[in-house]
Formats: sequence, C-alpha cells, structure tokens
Amino acid sequence: MSKLNPRTTKYEFMGPIGACLISVGVPSMVYGLYYGCSEQTGGCPPPTLTLSKITSELTALPATLPLHDISWWKGVWHEIWDTEAALMYLAWYAFCVVAWRVLPGAQVEGTRMRDGNIQKYKINAFSTFLLSLGLVTGVIVRYGPEKFTFLYERWIGFATTAILMSVFQAFVVYAMSFREGTLLALGGNSGNCVYDWYIGRQLNPTLSILGAEFDIKSFNELRPGLILWALIDISMMCEQAVRRGGLGGVTDSMWLVLLFQIGYVADGLYNEPAILTTMDITTDGFGFMLSVGDLAWVPFVYSLQARYLVFRPVLLGPVATALIVAVNATGYYIFRESNGQKNDFRNGKDTRGLQYFTTESGSKLITSGWWGRSRHPNYLGDILMALAWSLPTGFETPITYFYVAYFAVLLIHRQIRDDENCEKKYGKDWEKYKKMVPYRIIPYIY
Repeated sequence: MSKLNPRTTKYEFMGPIGACLISVGVPSMVYGLYYGCSEQTGGCPPPTLTLSKITSELTALPATLPLHDISWWKGVWHEIWDTEAALMYLAWYAFCVVAWRVLPGAQVEGTRMRDGNIQKYKINAFSTFLLSLGLVTGVIVRYGPEKFTFLYERWIGFATTAILMSVFQAFVVYAMSFREGTLLALGGNSGNCVYDWYIGRQLNPTLSILGAEFDIKSFNELRPGLILWALIDISMMCEQAVRRGGLGGVTDSMWLVLLFQIGYVADGLYNEPAILTTMDITTDGFGFMLSVGDLAWVPFVYSLQARYLVFRPVLLGPVATALIVAVNATGYYIFRESNGQKNDFRNGKDTRGLQYFTTESGSKLITSGWWGRSRHPNYLGDILMALAWSLPTGFETPITYFYVAYFAVLLIHRQIRDDENCEKKYGKDWEKYKKMVPYRIIPYIY
C-alpha cells in the first residue's frame, strides 16, 4: 500500500492556509449571498449597505470579537438555525439513500483504479429525481403552491444544516481513510491533517448500507444536493405564484430559470454514467471540498436567480425570451455534443470517425470534432448556459451574475489542474498534443 499510496509532495489551493481560508470562505459566501441579496434584508444588495454605513459599523466594532459573550453567539445561532428545517433536510437525505437502495438501477463499472480494482456504481439517480418530482407535483396539485413554499421561507435553516452535514461527512471520511488497505487520493496524502481533510484523503470512501456497497462520493455528487437544487427552484416558483395570484401569474423569467436549471439537472442525472470518467470521481479524494460543494454550494448558491425573482419579478417579453433561449440552447448543444463525443469514443462507440493521437502509454487523445477545437469544449457550453441562467434577472444588480463569474473561474482552475495532471501522465506526448489542440476552452480566444 505504501507504493500505491505515495506521499503527496505538492499542495494545491495554497496548501493548508488556503484550505483553511476556503473552508471558512465557502460557508461564509453562502450566507453572504443570502444576506446580501434577499427580501429579508431589504434588497439585492440591501439599500442600507452603503459604503459609509459599512465603514461606520466596522469602526464601531470592538477590537476583538466577543468570543466570551455567550449571548452574542446565541444571537448568531438563533439567526441561522432552524430545527424543523434541519429535521426536514435529514429526512430528505435519508429519502435519497433509501431511493438509491430500493429503486432499480443498472450496475455500471467505473474506470480501473491504480490498485487494479474497478468500482461498481448503481445507476438510478434519474429515477430518484423523477420520484421526487412526482411527489412534489402531487403536493402542489392537491394542496396548491402555498404548500411548497417552505424551502423559500426556511432557506437559511436548510443551508445551515447542509453546511453542518458537509463538515460531519468530511470528518467521517477522513477517519475512514485510515482503515487498513484503503486506496488514497494521490493529492490527499500530504500528512497535514487540515489539508487532507479539506482536499479528501480517501479516493473512494464506501460504507455497507442496507446490504449494499454505498459509494459516498458518487452519491453526493448527483443526488441530495443536485436534486435539492431543482426542488428549491420549484419552491421559489411556488412562492412567486402565491404572491401573484396562482401559477398563471408566474413570470416568464421565472419559467426560463426553471426550464434551464431543472433541465440541466435532469440531463446530468439522466447521463449519470458520464460522471464516472470525471476528475471528481477518478482523481480527487472525498473531503470537505467536495462535500460542501455537493451538499451546500450547489443547491443554495446555484438557485440564487430563482430566489431573486421571487421578490424582484422580471417580465421579459417574447423577444428577450427568444434571445435568452438561443444562448442557453447554444451552450447546451456544445456541452452535450462534446461530452457525447468523448464518452462514445472512450467506450468504443464512436460513430463519427474522430481522429486521435496515440501516446506512448497507449492512451488515445481526440484531435478532431469538438475536442479538436479546444481541450475543454464542454466548459464553453457550461459558461454559456450559466450566462443564460442569469440573463432572466435583468441588469438591475450584478449579484445575480455571481454564478457566471464564479463558474468561469472554477472551470479555468479545473482546466489548469487537468492540464497539469495530463502533463504528468503523458509527459512529452502532452506537449505534442497541445500543439495539435492549442486552445484550452474557447477556440481562437483561450
């Protein structure tokens, strides 16, 4: 195992200091986007948050935070904690686990790991999604949209519980990584507990649940957080419907956000096997970085546009609607076609006659089609879709475009990480490949 699990010698994200900053920064940003853009605080951003106001409040603060003041902490906790929301979130997570176990699904093999084993995954995330949508639709039809507004009303409590679940899971899988015979992630075995806890020490943490092998990483990647994102959007639509006299009063902008985002979720879940070849599954360990991203960041940050449209409804009209649909359709086409080419090629089902370059190790790198235009064409599609999701909110505030800026930075960082890994894997062949496919994401630009 010492040969299979070499010591990590290179840090990412600025090492332990960066891991600490991100571990605090990500939950803080979840709360910041809520308090900086919500009806409860007065707007997006709240009108009281002027520069002079912030300056005066900061100068009035004590030199150190009142860590000894129990009432101060009680006030903060009372603001962000909601027991009922916590119980509902835990019930939701349990529902996803039971659905994974009970609903039928094919057993699909992942990539061969460096110890020679091949992990098997149960594919039924889309069935879980359909079951969830069916139950929610039944509630709305039977009792009206007012019965599904609780995700809007208790948003902060749900977000807090998801963050705490992320922290809890990160500690559990870190402890599990010390079991004998465990295969570790090549980037998560530094020996620094803070960094390894954040980046993920074990490659594929699994548990035996209800008589089956439960892969924690792939489960969190697609089920509780991703499906919850769609349900939050629906709850936002229901809240707007209640305020505007029923479902007929829902704005075209809200319908577009629901169509784009729920469609994206459905597409990812329907094509579940495609994630088995992604860096998250094949390379990264499962730690706080992935747990907080899957469980808290995705559902509560990605639904910002729908939440904004509840208290700032926007009427687009047919022309603006058609243009936004065209942007999203273009992004989706690039995203799906490029991923389809790659997956078919890797699985030996290429019907397009794609050209490729064979490395000395025997690996094949595509040099035509979308993958001949750039090394990550699917990222271009992602960025265009992200833009389309924000355009329905109009241009009153830049905060609703946070997702576009963040996602572009995330994908560029992921592209850099992927290029570095490929350079290690293919050596001089990677330099030859880069000359054949010089553009990273956007053809002729980047």
